[in-house]
Amino acid sequence: PMHFWRYSAATDVGLQRNNNEDCYRSCPDLGLWIVADGMGGHAAGEVASAIVADTIKHEMAEGASLAEAVQASHREVLSAAANGHGGQGMGSTVVALQTNGHHYEIAWVGDSRAYLRSTTETPAFSQITTDHSYVQMLYQTGAITEAELDTHPEKNIITQCLGSIELESVTVDTKEGEWQAGDWIILCSDGLSDAVPSHEIAEILARYNSTQNATTALIESALANGGKDNITVTIVECPNPYLNYLHTFTQSLTKIFK
Repeated sequence: PMHFWRYSAATDVGLQRNNNEDCYRSCPDLGLWIVADGMGGHAAGEVASAIVADTIKHEMAEGASLAEAVQASHREVLSAAANGHGGQGMGSTVVALQTNGHHYEIAWVGDSRAYLRSTTETPAFSQITTDHSYVQMLYQTGAITEAELDTHPEKNIITQCLGSIELESVTVDTKEGEWQAGDWIILCSDGLSDAVPSHEIAEILARYNSTQNATTALIESALANGGKDNITVTIVECPNPYLNYLHTFTQSLTKIFK
C-alpha cells in the first residue's frame, strides 16, 4: 500500500566541528529511516557513515532483514577501509527504523538513539534503544547511578561500532513494537542526546504537531547547549490509515483526469 508519510530529517555540523561525520537516509518507499554517526576524523568518519546508510538501504531493498542489513554494513566499512577508501580504523554507529503499518522494528549499534513519543500511552515519551556505551555498562552493573549517566566524563566511549577491526561481527540489538496513528519515532545521533537531556527532548516534542518544526527545535536546542558535536535528527509519524486512503484516492483521481 502507498503510505502517505509525514516525516522530517535534518543534520547540523554543530558549533565546534569543521566537518559533519553524521549521515541520514529517509526511504519512505521502504518504510525505512536511518541515522549514522561516523568516527575516524576528517574524510573518514563521513565515508563510514555514508557506507553504513547506503548499504542498509540497498540490503533492505533486496529483501534483507534489518539486522542482516546492519551486519552487512559492518562488513562493507571493513572492506572499504582495507581497500584504502576512507581511513584505517574508521567506524560508525547506526540507528534504523523499519515500519510496516502499526508494527515497527528498530535496530542499532553504538549510541545513536531512538525515542517514542506516544499520543495514547503513558509515559508519553520513552527511550526505545539502550546505548552500547561504557557508562551504560557501568550503570547496568550498578557501578554508577542513573543520574550519573548523563554527566560521566567518559560518556562518549562506545563499546562497539560498525567497522570495528577487532570484531568479525557486531551485536545488532533490535526492538519491535506497535505504534498508533500520530505517534512519533525520533532517531538521533548523540550530538542531540548528549547536549539535550531526555526530559527536555520530551518537553520540546510536546510543543509541536509538525515533525519539521520539532526537528528544527531539537537541533536549535542542541546548538543553544553548546553544539559540541554534529547533530542529526529524524522524526517519523505513524501514518493515519484514513489519510493513506485519502492520498491513494486523490492520486487515482488525478490519473483519471489527466
